[in-house]
Amino acid sequence: MIESGVVNTTAETTIAWLREGRPFVQALLIDVEGSAPLPAGAMLVVDDRGNIEGSITGGCVEGAVVTEAEAILAGERGPGVLTYGISDELAGTVGLMCGGIVHIFVSAPTGDAAASELAALEAHAEGRPAAIATLLDGPDSGSRLSVTEELVTGTLAGPELLDRNVAREALGLLAEGKTTIRRFGADGATLGDEQRVQIRAYAPPPRMFIVGAVDFSAALARFASQIGYQVTIADARERFARSPRFGEVAEVRIGWPQDVMGELELGPRDAVLVFTHDSKFDEPALTAALATDAGYIGALGSRQTTADRERRLLQSGIRPSALRRVHAPCGLDIGSRTAEETAVSVLAEIIADRAHRAARPLRDTSGPIHGRQKVA
Repeated sequence: MIESGVVNTTAETTIAWLREGRPFVQALLIDVEGSAPLPAGAMLVVDDRGNIEGSITGGCVEGAVVTEAEAILAGERGPGVLTYGISDELAGTVGLMCGGIVHIFVSAPTGDAAASELAALEAHAEGRPAAIATLLDGPDSGSRLSVTEELVTGTLAGPELLDRNVAREALGLLAEGKTTIRRFGADGATLGDEQRVQIRAYAPPPRMFIVGAVDFSAALARFASQIGYQVTIADARERFARSPRFGEVAEVRIGWPQDVMGELELGPRDAVLVFTHDSKFDEPALTAALATDAGYIGALGSRQTTADRERRLLQSGIRPSALRRVHAPCGLDIGSRTAEETAVSVLAEIIADRAHRAARPLRDTSGPIHGRQKVA
């Protein structure tokens, strides 16, 4: 998938082909039953020259999907939903070894559908929230509706009520960047089951705000940016913060962290890390972080440093219930020693916290390995 301002290769290729008007087929992972390597919304594209970009299952069924895509390009079949999995008669040949069932919609976007796809992808690449709604059923399957906060373009080629209801649903999904399927009646009403519409909503990337220009910050910023975070490192000590190692991996802001943080709107998808090891920076920064809606707040430090800091924060008026939001010492217990290993430890805890997982070894757990969104 793509993040605002950070376009992955598949989306970048799709944008280029759409601008060029090149014939291609887009395969979208629309639903997962059980476990699968990639979440709903994953995308693969195949053009009329044999070029392939992207992945929908990490390699399990790509070969079979490419064959179907080539049939569409050759005019031998139309758009539709493909289903592969351990219960499918093709399981032995396509080999979905992870034990799940995947549903993939294949179509060749042209005309208005291509224009809608391009409008949404370009908007998101520019840093604006955007959604693409794709009709999955009926003679007009493959038609698309593009939705941004400013504009709705395209049509699902059905009743006007369908476009209106889908646009409203897509706007509601923009904030979280959630990809899901919604069902509508034949007349476009929300109470119905005749028409399925997949909505891919691309939200702005989550923010990571790191306090302190130190080794740990540079290491974490590098890893976090690779998984889609928009990272800011803030420090009032200009001589420290101006080092190129910070500017290479993050936006650098010079100033007292609580002042810089006050200029940002942090929400449940965002993270704040306090790494300065200096109470005159740490404590005002944590106080400011607790006044935001940041989903993860963490601070480095020994257990003694953590205890002393918590005591002073409580004395300053921070409520115990609020202080429980702070992960300190932050990170998972993996025996990390270097800055890079500590960054892995901290980032793993952030990911686990965001996914509401206990961060236990997979061999000690059961059930699906990959979290997934349920289809409404």
